[in-house]
Amino acid sequence: MSSIKLKAKAIDGGLIEVKALMTHPMETGLRKDSAGELIPAHFISEVVVTANDKEVMKANWGGSISKNPYMAFTYKGAAGDKVKLTWKDTKGGTDTDEVVAA
Repeated sequence: MSSIKLKAKAIDGGLIEVKALMTHPMETGLRKDSAGELIPAHFISEVVVTANDKEVMKANWGGSISKNPYMAFTYKGAAGDKVKLTWKDTKGGTDTDEVVAA
């Protein structure tokens, strides 16, 4: 099961609105556990969104992004575009989700 909830829909002006919610702990590496030991950093470091295999958004994130990050943006496109979001984290994890813009 994907850790990403992804939606894309056409809005006025030939734009596609993309909304994504990613389930991830986003540990900064600065918190301590109950034993007083630092919890290792573990956060999403890169997010790439493509539409019909063309990159429309790329973000490089740091440890300051909140747990279970949400993002939204628009790009010029059309209903029927195949929108794909992929994230990579600092421990080598990755996840991908794809939807068709409504």
